[in-house]
Amino acid sequence: MDPRLIIGTQVDSGDPAELLPTKFNRHTFWCGQSGSGKTYALGVVLEQLIGATRLPVVILDPNSDFVRLGETRTDADPAAASAWASRSIRVLGPGGDEPLKIRFVDLPTRSRAAIMRLDPVMDPEFFNMALRVSERFQGHTPTPEQFARWLHRDDDPDRRRFAMRLENLGILDWDIWAWGGRDASDVIDEEHDATVLDLGAFREPGEFKAAALSVLDHLWQNREQRRPRLIVIDEAHNLCSPDPQTPADRLLTERIVQIAAEGRKFGLWLVLSTQRPSKVHPNALSQCDNVALMRMNAPNDLAALAESFGFVPQDLLMRSPVFGQGQAIFAGGFTAAPQLVQMGARLTVEGGSDVPVPLR
Repeated sequence: MDPRLIIGTQVDSGDPAELLPTKFNRHTFWCGQSGSGKTYALGVVLEQLIGATRLPVVILDPNSDFVRLGETRTDADPAAASAWASRSIRVLGPGGDEPLKIRFVDLPTRSRAAIMRLDPVMDPEFFNMALRVSERFQGHTPTPEQFARWLHRDDDPDRRRFAMRLENLGILDWDIWAWGGRDASDVIDEEHDATVLDLGAFREPGEFKAAALSVLDHLWQNREQRRPRLIVIDEAHNLCSPDPQTPADRLLTERIVQIAAEGRKFGLWLVLSTQRPSKVHPNALSQCDNVALMRMNAPNDLAALAESFGFVPQDLLMRSPVFGQGQAIFAGGFTAAPQLVQMGARLTVEGGSDVPVPLR
């Protein structure tokens, strides 16, 4: 018998609201404007999914909203809290189980070049040097000192210009580099119940994109292993824009669209969460068979949702502007029928709750 995830109550009937965990093998689009309770509600569903299945969840978390996923609330049911304590939750980032690190020389050539803001056509010499890094250190991860010596050896002018670009951009000084140590992909390969990548705490904007690229590249490169993963991308517009501007942005969008188009058969399933559908690349949006929609006021966004997801009943969609906090439409394969839900309470602590106004 297919198990059910109890995520709250149905607004119109008061009956328990259920989702089908086995239908998360389809991509999911999660949308709601600021203040609708979008991230809190997503946490409710992820908790239920982690508790009921053995599906490893990888969360790309740009606002540090899920960094306390391993902590249960003080008012949580003791039995539920005890069961949650047996789950393996890893948080990578400052203050987590371990730092979030990636290995520079292990990145694919295109990703390494994109981080350096290189275009293979406009910057052919630099791009070729990025390729030579892979060839030189294949199967061997150097220390920072070894890498620096190689960059400056033999007074090679191309290599010297490559080193100057790295130094001028400050890339080698980023905190994210593991060099020969463990990186995020090593932790993900251990298949914990959930691995949270805290992308929001880096001092340099390029670091969180490098981390996301590294993880998504690793999962895609190993897709033939067919090891199921649910990849949750919160604030997905940061990584999958319809109009990416930089080489890193373009490569991230390309990779996510590729996973959306082809990943399902390899066990790579997406949850794309954002405030507005127009902020996410349409080629990723169009591959989503599950939808969760919270309060949405903008008529243009509602029209876009109606056009993209014809299986969402129009009458429910039109009620979205007056939804209370924590109310959501669920439609698609992961629900037996479209339903309007008042989300239940979180078991774990929300990491990025609003900052209150101080009162006298």
